[in-house]
Amino acid sequence: METQRKLVVVISHGLDNERSSVAWSIANGGINNGLDVSIFLVSSGIDWVRKGAAERARPNPEDPMMKDMIQKVIDSGCQIGVCPPCAKVRGYESADLVDGVTIVGSVFIHERVKEGAAILSF
Repeated sequence: METQRKLVVVISHGLDNERSSVAWSIANGGINNGLDVSIFLVSSGIDWVRKGAAERARPNPEDPMMKDMIQKVIDSGCQIGVCPPCAKVRGYESADLVDGVTIVGSVFIHERVKEGAAILSF
């Protein structure tokens, strides 16, 4: 039985940076290609999962709507982790984040690395 390949996408850019759109697009592509995708959000990247934040944001008009790309990750059962100090400095608590997102430390990434995950950072 073959083990599913793992991909962690680390997103550090927020609502005003096209690199974040690329990151969510690559995560969706990984899902479409059968990868076990996880997202780890740091710095302003965590703004993407604040309730209502992605509704109108579209840093790259050639990409799908951000809210749709994020929702696909959530609907696919992928884990999305948020850096605790990054959330704290912005005044975010779990209740401020969309359902399915957890505030979790860097062990979130380390466990996946130990399982052989590839990591992409944007």
